[in-house]
Amino acid sequence: MRLTRAVVLMRAKAAALDGVRRLNCCDNFLFLSLPDQISICQDLPNIEVITFSVNGISDLEPLNQCQNLSELYLRKNNIASLNELFYLKKLPRLKVLWLSENPCCGSDPHRYRMTVLRNLPSLQKLDNQAVTEEELSQALVDGEEITAPPARRKVENGHPESTTSSAAESTTETESEVLNFSLEETNRIREELGMKPVPRDKFSSFSLRETDCNQKKRNNVLNAILLLMKELDTEGLEIIQQMV
Repeated sequence: MRLTRAVVLMRAKAAALDGVRRLNCCDNFLFLSLPDQISICQDLPNIEVITFSVNGISDLEPLNQCQNLSELYLRKNNIASLNELFYLKKLPRLKVLWLSENPCCGSDPHRYRMTVLRNLPSLQKLDNQAVTEEELSQALVDGEEITAPPARRKVENGHPESTTSSAAESTTETESEVLNFSLEETNRIREELGMKPVPRDKFSSFSLRETDCNQKKRNNVLNAILLLMKELDTEGLEIIQQMV
């Protein structure tokens, strides 16, 4: 899924973006290989906790508008450079950051931790480990100060080039893999909303003879939406209509 306004409101169970306080989109919930991966975060002025662990995020610039952000979980993403911390330096309430298992951590754990703490001295916990006063003092010596954002290569459309492969360039998914993911995701959403899971034999209404991968994915998404819409009341359907 792509991180759109509708997805944010659904995941946060909020009526408006300025009412979103916590957002959890972890564990491959999103296919984030697009230039505007998490741009919607710029429209979340009151967000306090964001969980994006185990995705494909590489650009943290949209987070620099989240002035109320206190906890940020980014474990196992595609953040290539510690210069991305530049966008977090002006977040006055950021106290918890989980950044481990990203390419930017490199092969020197000490240098990595010292650099993060030098640039984000207000952190109380980094990678699930409490920050000490001694570490903050040592970071002034061993850490590297980040004074500029990371350089990004440009592509023809003017957007930053993604550091991960697009869905179309990734390993081709089989029909069963596409179906399993869509069914799993649908049931995960239904579980959060207090609904019963959808049986496999009632999930797919499209022909398995389709050969175009994009068409199969589109059909899966449509099936998931239609199944969820059956659970909505009149007010819910009106909200969907307005968003469309």
